[in-house]
Amino acid sequence: MDGAPSTQRLDISHYRILALALPMTLSHVTTPLLGLVDATVIGRLGEAHLLGAVALGAVIFDFVFWSFGSLRMATAGLTAQATGAGNRHEVDVTLARAFLVSAVTGLLLILLQWPIAAMAFSMAGASEAVTEALSTYFFIRIWAAPFTLANYVILGSTLGRGRTDLGLFLQVAINVINIGLTMVLVLGLDLGIAGAAIGTALAEVLGVGLGIVVLRRLGSNPLAVTWAEVLNRAAMLQTLAMNRDIMIRNVALILAFSIFSALGARSGDVTLAANAVLYNMFLIGGYFLDGFATAAETLCGQSIGARDERSFRRATRLSLGWSLGFGLAVSALFLIAGGPFIDFVSTNPDVRAYARDYLVFAALTPFLGAAAFAFDGIYTGATWTRSMRDLMVIAFVAYAGILLAAGSLGNTALWIALLAFLSARGLGQFILYPRLARKTFASLA
Repeated sequence: MDGAPSTQRLDISHYRILALALPMTLSHVTTPLLGLVDATVIGRLGEAHLLGAVALGAVIFDFVFWSFGSLRMATAGLTAQATGAGNRHEVDVTLARAFLVSAVTGLLLILLQWPIAAMAFSMAGASEAVTEALSTYFFIRIWAAPFTLANYVILGSTLGRGRTDLGLFLQVAINVINIGLTMVLVLGLDLGIAGAAIGTALAEVLGVGLGIVVLRRLGSNPLAVTWAEVLNRAAMLQTLAMNRDIMIRNVALILAFSIFSALGARSGDVTLAANAVLYNMFLIGGYFLDGFATAAETLCGQSIGARDERSFRRATRLSLGWSLGFGLAVSALFLIAGGPFIDFVSTNPDVRAYARDYLVFAALTPFLGAAAFAFDGIYTGATWTRSMRDLMVIAFVAYAGILLAAGSLGNTALWIALLAFLSARGLGQFILYPRLARKTFASLA
């Protein structure tokens, strides 16, 4: 019955962890293909400034939209808890409330498009030709903001139900639609960079339509939820607070990685290029670890909804164990195959030699970051977003402190600070976890 805690024992097993994690890993791996195809299609036009504009546009929108990735994470956590409680109506209320927040936020981004563009273009510092093309791309694609954010909500809702297979399907579908539309509009209709922007925007719109069809097949009907339920003051404040906390966490994370790139650029072209090659190793490791974070998010959230402390602690152990195990395996792989990877990515002998000097640092990122990835999922599923935010800020301060104290070490300081940042996040979450778990289940007793 809706509102009553579930009496069915949750399936918390190694198989269940992998069944949830692997589809999302595949989803993350396919996402970079979208940028590659966009760049290839525009690149065939033979205009360097158009290729530069698409690349900068992707960076700008990744920053703007990923800052609101909180919509996915908050929706997933709340949906998982409602699913664990067997309260299907609350799943729909959560979905409807998140759709409202995404619509309002998206419309605000559209209204603020001019100041956002002015700030982004100024920071980019591109040539006049690139800026002009970037302007065309930006002022078309920004109109898809409400739909892009709504897709975050849809993805969060499917993941919270434990349907990562559907999450994979939706992500791949949006990417395939985007690729197809971009090729038709740019190469077929000769719309240039405007075609690339239109294709991406239309893919987001069609993605929302497809997502709603998928949610309806799952039995959801957010339109049946009353406005009184959606606008319930306590629940709306909780939703907004979670999104605020996760947004602050995301911005701190983006700033840390941006500082890493910016300081590397100041050290010269060789350092910048070598760090870019090595940073891809961290990203590849992150694709695997994100899958286990999603599994933790789903199973821990559902366990809390079911008021099942035993399942919650088992989900924590298994997701953390798999994350650490994969992190260690990927780190070992990077140590063994890192040299050939560097040679494949770059042909410059100076870049190759410099990157090899720092290979061990890059290889350690998956293992030292594994706990942080897993605990992010655990904390999101448990809706401990305030603690996650605070711990991220503390880790960021430690990161900045190391950079200031060890700045004379140059690029070595950058990598030491990054490894400390990843480790501090996981360590802080590990230390705080027992107290938060006890408090949560004591309140459910």
